[in-house]
Amino acid sequence: MGDRGGTVSSRRRRTSSRPSGQGGGGPVGAEEEVRDGAPGPDVGAGGDAPAPAAASDKDGDSNVGSGHWELRCHRLQDSLFSSDSGFSNYRGILNWCVVMLGTLTEQAGLLLHVANLATILCFPAAVALLVESITPVGSVLALAAYTILFLKLFSYRDVNLWCRQRRARAKTVSAGKKASGASAQRTVSYPDNLTYRDLYYFIFAPTLCYELNFPRSPRIRKRFLLRRLLEMLFFTQLQVGLIQQWMVPTIQNSMKPFKDMDYSRIIERLLKLAVPNHLIWLIFFYWLFHSCLNAVAELMQFGDREFYRDWWNSESVTYFWQNWNIPVHKWCSRHFYKPMLRRGSSRWVARTGVFLASAFFHEYLVSIPLRMFRLWAFTAMMAQIPLALIVGRFFQGNYGNAAVWLTLIIGQPVAVLMYVHDYYVLNYEAPTAGARTAQA
Repeated sequence: MGDRGGTVSSRRRRTSSRPSGQGGGGPVGAEEEVRDGAPGPDVGAGGDAPAPAAASDKDGDSNVGSGHWELRCHRLQDSLFSSDSGFSNYRGILNWCVVMLGTLTEQAGLLLHVANLATILCFPAAVALLVESITPVGSVLALAAYTILFLKLFSYRDVNLWCRQRRARAKTVSAGKKASGASAQRTVSYPDNLTYRDLYYFIFAPTLCYELNFPRSPRIRKRFLLRRLLEMLFFTQLQVGLIQQWMVPTIQNSMKPFKDMDYSRIIERLLKLAVPNHLIWLIFFYWLFHSCLNAVAELMQFGDREFYRDWWNSESVTYFWQNWNIPVHKWCSRHFYKPMLRRGSSRWVARTGVFLASAFFHEYLVSIPLRMFRLWAFTAMMAQIPLALIVGRFFQGNYGNAAVWLTLIIGQPVAVLMYVHDYYVLNYEAPTAGARTAQA
């Protein structure tokens, strides 16, 4: 594909002129910039021709009813955790510390677990324990890969379909004007992007939204890439060790309280599970969104490294869902939320539709590997709608940030225990009861 974004200087001039906005409410508050006017007939749908900026409303949903797309949702930028980004606002971490201190009071054996951390880090054979659960882990990974591929191909088809429709309606341009345009900017326009090289680059690129001309970094930084690869190895080891030595025993000890319906012990087990589950989730976030995606982006010289924003400073549930997973957020905004608005749906209906789609995929990725259908993940995602209303109405500032952290710390282990309990009953107690009935 070559350097599809052109030189670094020209790329920066293009990206620096793009307005940016922050969505204010709903799961996919549109942070993408929408320009009024379409690209010229032979410039393609990449939006490389200059166009006047459109006025946006307070929610950032500018020009959603005009039928014009903004197909350039990527720009050259670094991840927030990178030193080059210059980001330094981590005030939400202080609220996290306060909430975690309250939760840790239930952890009598915390120091023992911290002491075991040294054993975990010095025991590489812990990775081999993944073999015990290779079937469900493999199923989750396979389903995730197929889901990502489906979303990517949908975006690829959607963008090229729009380009074809625009090209069919465009007027004929003289050959001399085409030649001057081609020499002025090194960009790809439809249908020159319909090549295997272009398609495979998009499939492996760390994004779900297709563009004709992605922003490209000038070179591969070997030291940066090596650090990300070492982080991937280290945090993979750490997650496996924490799961096996800290989380699995707690889950196993939770089965008897569930069986006896001892609510006091169930709450105690839930609080005991909350800390390791939350720490593993934080490690997983850094491992995936910073280490893995940045490593892939560096190898492919993919310039847009905004895979997450400052979700740890979230003062509302909606802000968290808008900023913690930017690739999925951009896909939902471009291919789901804004098309519903253009077809006459209200913003509330569009946001609820996005949550329904997200809830479906969450349940899909859990139910199929476990081979049971319980709707716990679906219910948890749909519960975010009333939760967002409650937090936004009664909690502001640091209190809202603490409420978001508390829902993350407590909500996830509840879903984990529900699935583990149902899986245990379905696969262990039910066969045993059937065997006893047959013997009688």
